[in-house]
Amino acid sequence: MALHCQEFGGKNYEASMSHVDKFVKELLSSDAMKEYNRARVYLDENYKSQEHFTALGSFYFLHESLKNIYQFDFKAKKYKKVTGKEIYSDTLESTPMLEKEKFPQEYFPEVGEWALRWAGGSPGLPDSGPPPRSALTLKLIIDQRFEKVAYFVFGDFNFRLDSRSVVETLCTKATMQTIRAADTNEVVKLIFRESDNDRKVMLQLEKKLFDYFNQEVFRDNNGTALLEFDKELASENDEKIVTYDNIGPNVCMGDHKPVFLSFRITPGAGKPSAHMHKCCVVQ
Repeated sequence: MALHCQEFGGKNYEASMSHVDKFVKELLSSDAMKEYNRARVYLDENYKSQEHFTALGSFYFLHESLKNIYQFDFKAKKYKKVTGKEIYSDTLESTPMLEKEKFPQEYFPEVGEWALRWAGGSPGLPDSGPPPRSALTLKLIIDQRFEKVAYFVFGDFNFRLDSRSVVETLCTKATMQTIRAADTNEVVKLIFRESDNDRKVMLQLEKKLFDYFNQEVFRDNNGTALLEFDKELASENDEKIVTYDNIGPNVCMGDHKPVFLSFRITPGAGKPSAHMHKCCVVQ
């Protein structure tokens, strides 16, 4: 089971990072995880090092039913059997078990990515790595130093409501005023006013601003009235084989929704000899 976290430690790293270690220890020792007897945890906690900090956190839990699981050593260029539980934080830059890249600071000062390779049964099964946002992910995938295998890409994907339908529903009897920047003529603000009632402002839209006059619409019953506009995460599931969905479907959330992918794969999947494997299904 893989758990990938973006902006690990919260928005205010200096105030919140101190809670990370406690969270990790409680998670590893919890009753719910007692059947996962091996684990690898990678935490980028060094927020003071802006040239390296990515704010990522990755957890990998191996169930006791999986007998032989291997992780790729990028330095030695070979798979090593996974045993025990290990946490990497201060040594992220030196561990050979992941490939880490930092995005250019002028574009994304606190964003980066890393990649890891896992194998089950016989070495050579899927790779995984958070994040995307630039060609660096592609760079890791097509790296000629390593054998080409399947990849799973995890990242800070933003899911948003059907904004136009939301605005039309909230402002059915309003007129829209457009405000543009004087130098570029770019639209910088939209103001929706009631047609009567002294032209009361109902909604103001700007970059990173959605100011609606009646906030109870979003609080009432966890905002379930707006769920009909939550259309981006449409599950295309192969019944009982692959499930891709979001967690908490009955609760209205922000743009960072927890999503999950559940599937079953056969050891050797994606290899030329994959059709020869008929047993030992890995979940």
